[in-house]
Amino acid sequence: MPELPEVETLKLGLQKYLVGHKILDIDILHPKIFYGDKADILSAKVTDIKRVGKGLIIELDNGFCLAIHIKLTGQLIYRDLKTSKFAVSKEKVGTIPNKFTHLIFQLDSGAKLYYNDQRRFGWIKVVKSNEVMNLPFFKDMGPEPSVAKALEGRPILTLEKFRDLLSKSKTIVKPLIMDQKKIGGIGNIYANDALFLARIDPRRKANSLSSSEIKKIYGAIHTVLQKGLDSGGASELTFVNVLGQDGGYQKHTLIYGKRGKVCPNCGKEIKFVRIGGRGTYYCENCQK
Repeated sequence: MPELPEVETLKLGLQKYLVGHKILDIDILHPKIFYGDKADILSAKVTDIKRVGKGLIIELDNGFCLAIHIKLTGQLIYRDLKTSKFAVSKEKVGTIPNKFTHLIFQLDSGAKLYYNDQRRFGWIKVVKSNEVMNLPFFKDMGPEPSVAKALEGRPILTLEKFRDLLSKSKTIVKPLIMDQKKIGGIGNIYANDALFLARIDPRRKANSLSSSEIKKIYGAIHTVLQKGLDSGGASELTFVNVLGQDGGYQKHTLIYGKRGKVCPNCGKEIKFVRIGGRGTYYCENCQK
């Protein structure tokens, strides 16, 4: 599932291309993805794009907004006369539109915003702007690592908060840092890489970690998330940016996806287990 770097990449792209456009109409090709009355946002102008953890908010000038969670396979792709010259990822997108295109936002100046979703797990909701943070998905989101600008008023994951969270929990560390109610934005890719960078066994219980080990994980989380942002996100499955192009972090993962390969630190074989139902990669020699 796209994580903070991927969703932040989408936010920045939408800020660049979508802000200032008016929504003239919406072609709803799969009704179960779209919630609310489209009449509430027709003729409204996009004023800003915000991110909360793994979610997006498209602010409009009429008191409404669009709350978006692309979940596992969602894509938001913008096209106009200029951007249509850019090739989209053949593997991840193919053509625009395609059989996985479920919503088409018709914008002024002939522009369009497409929402594609192979699994159809994602959602887009029309919500009053002053009520959007009451949606459980946003309201229950934990504090975020400070690698990207958070929504104003949202809590930041300080080292003190992180240390307090881990030291008081008997939960295994990897699923704990992926729990969106505890920390917003971290998913499986960056959790694997952060724990490897910090040299911490992902099977350890959080309250077994020393203060110095917690500090290492905290720093490692910020390092790998920043690398993900700098790489335009990870296109492991279907993620693409708003121009339909691949991110690059999948080429730079430290340990994620490297089952059976050798550890870059010690040369031992990288192991694979499932923790909380999620694929977990680790080096039993380096990670203690």
